[in-house]
Amino acid sequence: MTEVTYERSEGTEAAQGLDAFLPAHREVFVEPPYCEDPKDVAEFIELFHVQAKRPGFRLVIARDGAEVIGFAFGFQLPPETRWWKGLLKPMPEDFTEETGERTFAIIELAVRKAWRRQGTAAGLHTRLLDGLPVERVTLTMRPEPDAVPAHATYAAWGYRKVGQSRPSDESPLYEAMVLDLR
Repeated sequence: MTEVTYERSEGTEAAQGLDAFLPAHREVFVEPPYCEDPKDVAEFIELFHVQAKRPGFRLVIARDGAEVIGFAFGFQLPPETRWWKGLLKPMPEDFTEETGERTFAIIELAVRKAWRRQGTAAGLHTRLLDGLPVERVTLTMRPEPDAVPAHATYAAWGYRKVGQSRPSDESPLYEAMVLDLR
C-alpha cells in the first residue's frame, strides 16, 4: 500500500467520476447487509446521474496509488426536498425546513474492505465536508445490528440519531443521523 490520496470534485466535474469509483461501489455493496445485484447497481447509476445535477453536489475519491479504495458524495438539500418526509415520527417544521444552504446530505460513504479501519473513511468524510457553507450534515444508514461499525464511527464523529426513516414503500428501514456544524 502506498499513501492514500484524495480527489474532490464538484458539480458536473464530479458527475464524471462515476466510472472511476463504480467498481469499488460494486465490491462494497455486494456484501451484506446490502447484497446488491446488477439491477440494484443499474438503479444506483441512474440515481447518481440525477443526484449529480443537484446544487452543491460533491464527490471525493480515495486512491491507493491508482487504485480507487473508497468514495463519498452528497449534495445540499433544496427547499423542496423530500428528505425528511420519510421519517416515521415527523420532526417539527423548524427542524425539517430547508433553505438550500442549511443541510448537506451524505448519500454514500464507502471504503473497500482491505482499506477499512485505517482512517480512509475519516479522510473521505473530512474532505467531503471541508468548507461547506451549511449548518448541519445528514445521512441515513442501516440500523443496528446490520451496521455496527458504521454506527460507532458516525457516533465518534459527533452524529446523533434523529429518527428512523423509510424514504419509500420499497426502501429498507434506515436510521436518520445529523451532525451539527455550528
